[in-house]
Amino acid sequence: MKKIAIIPARGGSKRIPRKNIKNFLGKPIIAYSIEAAIESKAFDEVMVSTDDKEIAEIAKHYGANVPFFRSPEMSSDMAMTASVLVEVINEYKKRGQDFDYVCCIYPCAPFIKVERIKEAMDKLVNSDADSVLPVVRFSYPPQRCLVMRDSKLQMLHPENYNVRSQDLEPYYHDCGQFYCLKTQALIEEEKLYCRTTLPIEIPESEMQDIDNEEDWKIAEMKFKMLNWKNLNV
Repeated sequence: MKKIAIIPARGGSKRIPRKNIKNFLGKPIIAYSIEAAIESKAFDEVMVSTDDKEIAEIAKHYGANVPFFRSPEMSSDMAMTASVLVEVINEYKKRGQDFDYVCCIYPCAPFIKVERIKEAMDKLVNSDADSVLPVVRFSYPPQRCLVMRDSKLQMLHPENYNVRSQDLEPYYHDCGQFYCLKTQALIEEEKLYCRTTLPIEIPESEMQDIDNEEDWKIAEMKFKMLNWKNLNV
């Protein structure tokens, strides 16, 4: 059973320019994903899918393979991650390499943990699941959320006004770190999580969305706080 880790990292990024290789506390942020994938020893191949020469060189420096560049169609803002993964799998197939399992690891995931990758891959291989991904429980019940209508606040679900938080069903969200999939399910569905998906629940301390400059600052502060003993910054 062959396994591949694919780190999709195109060159274009509008909200945070050169986001995938921007310095995050001493090294390009993509390095954290590459190093975690390699250190996990869960994969026969760790590769970066990119359309950018600078990203390719940095990826190689940190130990990833970049055997080919991404097609123009898969390099636009509209390209979906699952389609990028399928393109990579098909390109490897043309070169005589097949993989039974795929793990998509996002390049801006400095909180990713080696043990979580191992746990997810083990769960995927040893179950009937098509995919496994890390999730985090919403800290506040979404069933009691507020919306603004005509500049006024109101509950989206007023029937939950008097329901205790602990009596509401827990909701979870995708961490946006990595997705482990059976290759066949990925090809058939072209989704990051498929028909039968199992979770790896992680605490909020292990994740942080990084979509804008404010998120970036928060992520660095959070990372410093959690890893201060190992940082020289």
